[in-house]
Amino acid sequence: MKRSLVTTALPYANGPVHIGHLAGVYVPADIYVRYLRLKKRPVLFVGGSDEHGVPVTITARKEGISVQEVVDRYHYLIKESFERFGISFDIYSRTTSDIHHKFASDFFRKLYDNHKFIQQTTEQFYDEETHEFLTDRNIRGECPHCHTAGAYGDQCEHCGRTLSPDELINPYNAINGNPLTKKATTHWYLPLDQYQPWLEHWILEEHKEWRPNVYGQCKSWLDGGLRPRAVTRDLSWGIPVPVEGAEGKVLYVWFDAPIGYISNTKELCDAQPEKFGKWETWWKDQDTRLIHFIGKDNIVFHCIVFPVMLKAEGSYILPDNVPSNEFLNLEGDKISTSRNWAVWLHEYLDDFPGKQDVLRYVLTANAPETKDNDFTWTDFQARNNNELVAIYGNFINRAMVLTHKYFEGKVPQRGELSEYDRQTISEFIEVKQRIEELLETFRFRDAQKEAMNLARIGNKYLADTEPWKVAKTDMERTATILNLSLQIAANLSIAFEPFLPFSSSKLRDMLALNSLDWEQIGSIDILPVGHQLSEPSLLFEKIDDEAINRQLERLARIKEENKMKQWQAPEQKPLTNIDEFAKMDIRVGKVLECEKVKKSDKLLRFLIDDGKKQRTILSGIAQSYPNPEELVGKQVLFIANFPPRKMMGQESEGMILSAQDADGRLVLTTVSREVRNGVQVG
Repeated sequence: MKRSLVTTALPYANGPVHIGHLAGVYVPADIYVRYLRLKKRPVLFVGGSDEHGVPVTITARKEGISVQEVVDRYHYLIKESFERFGISFDIYSRTTSDIHHKFASDFFRKLYDNHKFIQQTTEQFYDEETHEFLTDRNIRGECPHCHTAGAYGDQCEHCGRTLSPDELINPYNAINGNPLTKKATTHWYLPLDQYQPWLEHWILEEHKEWRPNVYGQCKSWLDGGLRPRAVTRDLSWGIPVPVEGAEGKVLYVWFDAPIGYISNTKELCDAQPEKFGKWETWWKDQDTRLIHFIGKDNIVFHCIVFPVMLKAEGSYILPDNVPSNEFLNLEGDKISTSRNWAVWLHEYLDDFPGKQDVLRYVLTANAPETKDNDFTWTDFQARNNNELVAIYGNFINRAMVLTHKYFEGKVPQRGELSEYDRQTISEFIEVKQRIEELLETFRFRDAQKEAMNLARIGNKYLADTEPWKVAKTDMERTATILNLSLQIAANLSIAFEPFLPFSSSKLRDMLALNSLDWEQIGSIDILPVGHQLSEPSLLFEKIDDEAINRQLERLARIKEENKMKQWQAPEQKPLTNIDEFAKMDIRVGKVLECEKVKKSDKLLRFLIDDGKKQRTILSGIAQSYPNPEELVGKQVLFIANFPPRKMMGQESEGMILSAQDADGRLVLTTVSREVRNGVQVG
């Protein structure tokens, strides 16, 4: 029996974990590990925080604290959030540990001593004032494609294009705004191009079973031709390069982070050798399967770069599978930590106490396994209320309450089975095989759907047989119905264990079921006759509109804040003088009538009292004022001495002044207190 070593991408310790991380990496990984444990297969589940690299240094500078303070704060927040959410790591450690620093340093030194690196001197962006080289993420400038200001040196978040710093127009230091120069620096590179023939055979020929998105991205990289990639950086934060003359240089984060999988394994095995054995068994024995759970932005590192590192070292096993997911969006928009457009795990746990399984269920049901998917709060509520509560929870509650009502909470004797009983049994005894086949091939969304189908079978069985009615005339038949219902409930407590561990544990407590044996799924004899059940309680609760509206209102506020942050005042127009301004006859007038112009989406027709007469002015602000009648009675500013102009067959005698807000909405200009109609502005 092969053992499995399961790793998850290391989240950056510069912020909390959000639902995109959960759906892409941690929930599917936890489902798979819990399944392997139920199957009694040897498995080790390794995670940890990535505490080096640029993001943490940027956060530290913004907050005016040390980098260590930043990584300490977020490492413990992330670790605690995972624990509360039920992500069942065997170890969740960190890349600032002494064990990791030594292990990563030794790993680099072995490859260096064996001449696996090449040394190159290149020109890179440099800040003369701060005396530092800038990483891609620390460089910003104008995007050469969409010309948006503030694009990063590795990507434009507006148009999504991948960039290099050399492509940016007018690049500058993202931290202080300083202009940049180019300066020569020397680094060590991993020559990926030398391993291309081996990678092409290993991936394209030997791993055709990998998910299409993973296989396809790897093929795209290989078709484009691999190039050497730097493994060191000019930074003050990180693991020092263990080579003479490399002062001021550290291991590049993408090189040191995956080594964290190995060092964390070593940390665990050294601490508990009697339970987990030697770390080498998990990383160097051919009877171990290495499986990486990652998001699609990490495919190249786990399928090309890290395997080359392991191959170059020579003694490690290689990844057996890399079941990467696509991205999860939020309410139709890309999740963004910089824009705070996310559902943060620690906040969810506080806002929805005891509802870990609801989020696990919804994220799995919407898992972006083959394409990007979307999380919405209305769907979250609907899946809880219409599926977990109305189907699964309703079935369990009915079966438990009726058993307590008619049989004092003891499993009743099953009598002769009807044709419908046998038909129901035949529908669910094959569930185990179907779930297993799906889990073995990392199709977690469909596997959970099969588990829920078992709950649907039970719910339908109770609804169709109506034991509350049968009990009036036939208690023997009632006993049979409830016996089978309770057996299905016991099946559900096992089948849902990988997906919904908290509710499965609660259900087993209600059933007074101490054992948890995956092989029992499909059995109708899990609970013996006379077995005493515990008191029933609701497995799931409805989520009301108020709770959902609070989340939607929060997102609406964030969206509005982001609009204001992104808005930039337009450039000043060319200089003019008082004589030019004096030519404009700007006056105050009262709106007597306001209505939409027929056959026009943009124009409103104003009837204005200008102090001497009534005049008609047409203004293209209809989309900003869907209820134009609300403007009647307001005093507005207008230019009185524009020549009349015909629009849509109507004559307009002037121009109403308006200002364009950050969200693009046009807002009429008015006066702070009422004045006489017709007075001039100037």
